[in-house]
Amino acid sequence: MELFLQNMQTAAQQVFILYIIVAVGFLADKLHVFTEPTARASNDLLFYVITPCVIINSFLGTQFSHDTAKGLAVALGCSFLAHFLGILVATPFFNNKNDPNGPIYKFASIYGNVGYMALPLANAVLGAEGVFYCSGGVIALNTIAFTHGIWLMNKSKNVKFQPKSLLLNPGVLSVLIGLPLFLFSVQLPDVIREPIAYISDLNTPLAMLIFGTYISRTDLKTIFKIRQQYLIILIRLITVPLLMLLVCRFLHLPAVLTAACIISAAAPSANNTVMFSAKYDKDTGTASKIVALNSFVSILTLPIMIAIAQIAV
Repeated sequence: MELFLQNMQTAAQQVFILYIIVAVGFLADKLHVFTEPTARASNDLLFYVITPCVIINSFLGTQFSHDTAKGLAVALGCSFLAHFLGILVATPFFNNKNDPNGPIYKFASIYGNVGYMALPLANAVLGAEGVFYCSGGVIALNTIAFTHGIWLMNKSKNVKFQPKSLLLNPGVLSVLIGLPLFLFSVQLPDVIREPIAYISDLNTPLAMLIFGTYISRTDLKTIFKIRQQYLIILIRLITVPLLMLLVCRFLHLPAVLTAACIISAAAPSANNTVMFSAKYDKDTGTASKIVALNSFVSILTLPIMIAIAQIAV
């Protein structure tokens, strides 16, 4: 019970930090310091510059060895599988052609906030090894989000999927740059590496500030009235992590690797839900409400999933 309460405290702390930055963005919009139209213009900076730096930096921060490469490969494979399970589970739902928010609901069900929620929680519960394994989740998240996620958000516009988009997008291009650097233990000079690290550090604060400006333009009294978000919570926070737990048990994965995979799989809906909604002209207000409530509920569900994973191994 003590461990469960510690995990719950850690999850609550991360959500509270997130909400403080969101509140700053909220106030900045109300005071006309950093408004929602400016935030939309800043969205491309996140999309094309900052997120790629996050991915490349995750590779640069990992020391190559046969054990780390093997562990990362397993964690990466499990994370890809978790996203495919999310796609599989979410696909039958939210198909009402008269509801333009369907892509938002599916995106929020499939993609989790691995970078901001899973990594700090893994560090608190599992240490550096857990953070390393969870970094595989960041790579998988961005790779699939910048392929399937883009297609999903454009689907309602009847945009035909083009194979070249599998390679020519910020997420995959970043992996293609970062992976060889990791595999061949390339040590970039500080004059190159440090700017990448500095830019990647902008990811969470800028995303949360932008998120706050969208929240300021929404009617928060209606946050509990979106019926679909309760199904999103069931898929994102409960169903997918439990399915991944069965997979980890079947593969007889080590305890730390199992817990890291479950933490990644159980992360609440990604902030990218809002970012992609803004990028592809979806309802950012709806996306913001879903992410906000999902993150709050994860304060309870994340520690429960971690406890189940630790008992089950």
